[in-house]
Amino acid sequence: MQKDPFYQENSNAYTSRERNLIAIIIVLLIALAGTSYWAFFKKQENSTITKENIAYQSENKELISLRDSLVSQVESLSSNFAALSEENQSLQGSLNEAKNELTSKIKTLSLYKKNSAKEANSLRAEILQLLAVKAELEESITALQEENDNLKVENTSLTTNLNEANKDKAALANLNRTMQEEVKKLTLNNFKAAAFQVEVETPKSKLTAKSTKARRIVVNFDLTSVPDEYQGIRTIYMAITDDNGVPVPGSNINKNIVVNGQTMALNAVSGKEVNITSNQRLSFSHNMEDKLKPGFYRVAVYADLGMLGSANFRLD
Repeated sequence: MQKDPFYQENSNAYTSRERNLIAIIIVLLIALAGTSYWAFFKKQENSTITKENIAYQSENKELISLRDSLVSQVESLSSNFAALSEENQSLQGSLNEAKNELTSKIKTLSLYKKNSAKEANSLRAEILQLLAVKAELEESITALQEENDNLKVENTSLTTNLNEANKDKAALANLNRTMQEEVKKLTLNNFKAAAFQVEVETPKSKLTAKSTKARRIVVNFDLTSVPDEYQGIRTIYMAITDDNGVPVPGSNINKNIVVNGQTMALNAVSGKEVNITSNQRLSFSHNMEDKLKPGFYRVAVYADLGMLGSANFRLD
């Protein structure tokens, strides 16, 4: 069945209008949506701007306050700058004077430094010299102190020795006096012993002068130009006494001798018979029973006619 051409035409026309209407509606909807979006965007933008505006206003107030404060500070600094400028001008003059004075002082100090350096070198040399002299003096003082100490010891020793020597001298003088007196009384003018030699020996027959080591006394002497009437067999005695005339221990030979009509008691340590000739050298010895004390001793040789001679010896 065929459709009505009019109807078909109207139907096509209707469809075209609908399409246009729909297109318009769609365009309007799009425009509405765009407008809404734009309005929303503007609203958001306005809100942001409002907030920023508020922030800007607050910041602007702070900046204004800061500006006012800075203006006040600048004005104060300007006033201070003016005052400092005046002070600076005054100080410039003082500074120049100070610079000139400082320059002068620097020159003076430089010259003083040079002179001080020379003086310091001179002082160092003088100090070194003084130290050397001091060291020499200290050494000399030390040496002198040692020498003084030694001299004190030596002086003490010398004083002691002098005292002992004085005692020895007195003892020896006394011994010599008594000996001379005895020799005068007891010796014969033409029958004398000479060239006496007294030796003190140790137990090993070594010579000594120490009383602690003395054990044997050996006496040698000469008989010369003996007259004929005194020659022949005679007993010779040896006596040993200290400086007071006291016989030493072991003097156990007792004999009376007569000289010039005088009788003398003799206390001897030894005796022996000897054939007396005109000239001869005789020797006697005595082994001591006890140690002798330090001091002077005398050895005397006797015959039945009297003393032949004597000699002194000393033990330390």
